[in-house]
Amino acid sequence: MTYADLQKALQILGLRERATLMEIKSRHRELVKRHHPDSGEAGDQEMIREVNAAYRLLQDYVSEYSFSFAEEEFYEQNPEERMRQQFMNDPLWGKG
Repeated sequence: MTYADLQKALQILGLRERATLMEIKSRHRELVKRHHPDSGEAGDQEMIREVNAAYRLLQDYVSEYSFSFAEEEFYEQNPEERMRQQFMNDPLWGKG
């Protein structure tokens, strides 16, 4: 897998640079329903192949990803907690 492959998979699924596993699965389901030949609409077998290949590539990438449990990463993923920690002792905003 190359970075270009990863970017193409994101483009095919219509995802941004950051996506949750739930968003990836949801988008895959949505596109399969839309393009499946049995959907009653004009199904597109080539698009189904591309969507499934993109999904498999992202699943492989995610399954090999090393998650960071560092404090800085935690606060990046939870900005409201960063704010709470920063201002919880402030007399105006926190318990002070």
